[in-house]
Order: sequence, then C-alpha cells, then structure tokens
Amino acid sequence: MRRAWAILAVPGMAWLAAFFLVAFYAVVAVGLGNITDVYDPVPHWNPLDWNIGYLLQALEDVLPGGRTWPVFVRTLAYVVVAVVLSLAIGYPVAYYVSRYATGRSKAALLILLVAPFWISYLMRMFAWTNLLAEGGYAADVLNTLSLDSLFSAVGLLDGEDWLGGQHIAVIMGLVYGYVPYLILPLYASLDRIDQRLIEAARDLGASSAGAFRRVVLPLSRAGTLGGIVLIALPMFGDYYTPDLMSGSPRTAMLGNTINNYVQGGPDKALGAAMTLLLSAFLLVFMLYYLRELRRESAA
Repeated sequence: MRRAWAILAVPGMAWLAAFFLVAFYAVVAVGLGNITDVYDPVPHWNPLDWNIGYLLQALEDVLPGGRTWPVFVRTLAYVVVAVVLSLAIGYPVAYYVSRYATGRSKAALLILLVAPFWISYLMRMFAWTNLLAEGGYAADVLNTLSLDSLFSAVGLLDGEDWLGGQHIAVIMGLVYGYVPYLILPLYASLDRIDQRLIEAARDLGASSAGAFRRVVLPLSRAGTLGGIVLIALPMFGDYYTPDLMSGSPRTAMLGNTINNYVQGGPDKALGAAMTLLLSAFLLVFMLYYLRELRRESAA
C-alpha cells in the first residue's frame, strides 16, 4: 500500500518540481547572476558562478537608511493591521458557524464563506474601486458615518478621495481580499474542538468567557496560526491590491517595488534578488508555524 501511494504521488511531485522548484531556481539564477551592458539579466545556472552583488545591494536597500526601507516598513505595517482586522472579523464568524449554526443555516453560511472563491480576486477589487469612488455607495456610507473624519484623525485618510493614495483603502482591500482564506482554516480548527471539553470547563466553575479563554483559544491556536500564515505570506508579495485601490507611490508595497524592477525597469536582477530576500524573510514565519504545529502535535 505504501508503494502504491508513493507511485500515485509521483505526478504531483513532478508538477511541483516543474512549476515551483524549477521556476524558483530560475529566480535564484537571475538574482545571483549578472547583467549585460543594456541591463538584460544574465542568469548564472551554475552555483559556482553565482554573484552575490545584487543580493547584497537588495539587502542594503531594505535595511534602515536604504532606499527601500520605507516601503518595507509600510508593507509590514499594512500586513500587521490587515491581519489584526482580519482576525477581528474572521474569528467571530468562524466561531459562530462552528459552534452555534446548525442544519440548513450552517450549510448556507458555509456556502457564503466559500462564495468569494468563485469570483476572481481582481474582479472583487474592481468592485471595491467602484464602491469607494466618488459617489460610490461605500464612500457615501463611510462619509455619512463620519468615518472619514476618524480615519483622518489617525492619519489613515488624507482628503475625501478614498482612492487617491489612501492608506486605509489599501488596508481595506487587503482585509476584504484575504479574510475568506483566514476564516476557513479557523472554522476547521474550531469545528474539531470537542464540545464536551467546553462543558467540562463550565462544570468546573469556569464562566463562558473563562472556558473560551482557557479551552477554545489554546485548542484553536494551530488553526489561527495557520490562517495567519496563509494570508500574511501572500500579502507581503501583493502588488495588484495597492495598484487597484490606490495606484500612488505613497501606498506602494514591497511587491510593487519588485514588480517595478522586474516588469518596468532595468534592474531585473535586483528585483530577483529582492524576491529572494522576501522569500527568506517569509520562511522565518513558516518555520515558526511548523515548529508550533509540531509542538502541538507532540503535546
């Protein structure tokens, strides 16, 4: 049986090798390669020929004082705020569906949770640009509720144009686009918690809040971390959400910088090197998640 499953896994492993490992090695070859006199990249496929000059330049750029340092800080701030807001929205939804919804209502809610995956991410962002444009429904509601004044007071909104290079518009786009990817892992984690554990905590004198804090939160920690990793990693490399929701350099993220290097500028090797640095930075989060998952499995 083990050999049969190994044989069945071969096509999937070949697919991953062809469309991830080979493609990623091409990025490594470009980032550790060189350029011609007209700035065309010259990949170095042989590791013995690798050139770390562009990697060091990319590292210098993202360190304090470098030209990409403000973009890196802005990206980190956007991702942290968007993840916190996504948790504030997604955790109550996942908890309600997993613990209180039953029968047809639960099935209907699960369909609604999956529904965003049926629509292209770009189409959903285009819908938001129409809603937040001048005279759009969302912009009118936010202005009616005086949220524009609140966001202006905390420095997230400058003026009345929600799509004119506004930090809050990019954050709202990130939350709206990625929160479904957070809710589903949270729901799966919360739905697996044995209700008898919560009832036992209540029988031992814990309040509803105490049972939630001492039982539900620890048991859903792995699912919460998994959901955070699932949305935070693509957020760091996102460039189309800032482009669609703002299009201004003052809201550009690290993904925009890499895209400008690779697509529109002569520094393709530097863009590839910065991609490698971003991958290494995100690998730290992934390793932390895997370590916590292994510790929980051992416990």
